[in-house]
This record gives sequence, structure tokens and C-alpha cells, in this order.
Amino acid sequence: MIGYVMLGTNDYPRALDFYDKVLAPIGGKRAMDFGNSTAYANGQGGMLAVTQPYDKSPATAGNGTMIALQMPSKEKVHEVYDAAIKAGGTDEGPAGPRGDTFYAGYFRDLDGNKLCAFFAAGM
Repeated sequence: MIGYVMLGTNDYPRALDFYDKVLAPIGGKRAMDFGNSTAYANGQGGMLAVTQPYDKSPATAGNGTMIALQMPSKEKVHEVYDAAIKAGGTDEGPAGPRGDTFYAGYFRDLDGNKLCAFFAAGM
């Protein structure tokens, strides 16, 4: 249902380096590059894009806004979460179970955008 999500950045090269590392464990690669905006895809559906704001105003993270990235396994939740922290992201809740059927790790990217890597059995 979701085609793509865009996250703003104030340091485009740094953001690309971060997402190259964070999305690599799930096969995420740069799929489209427009010079100030790059979309990542892994052939599984929607894309995640990183962009410099069109209006040239500073990018800010939305309070209460979060992007959830579906993982194929609990192990991939850990790989993506660990890659984010190693690449300079900040912890918002370590990878682990949340209830009986939901497994997730929460982190913020270098611009403060909140993401979740999750696995839910049966989804």
C-alpha cells in the first residue's frame, strides 16, 4: 500500500552513507538518484527516500512520526538495528520482543528521524 516514504536531511552525503549501511542487511540499495534525493529499494515493495527539503528550509524530524521497516526475521531486526547504531544512529528501544507476536528495534537516524525495524509473525 505504501509506495515510498521520504525523510529529510541537512547533510545529504552523511545521510546516504548512513542508509547505505543500515539498509544493506535487507538488500536495500540506491534505486533512484535525483542529485538531492535518493530512493532505496530491495525489490520487496515500497521505497525509502532521503532528501534535502525542496523549500531549502532545514529538515526537522517529526515528533511522533516513525517509519517502520518490515523485516523477514528477528535476526534481520537485530542486523538493521545494530547497523544503525554502529553508523551513528541513536537507540530508541533495543531489538527485542514487544508482546507475543511483535519483535522490533527502534532507532533515530543522524537527522533525528525515528525508524523501527520489525518482524511480526504472519505478516
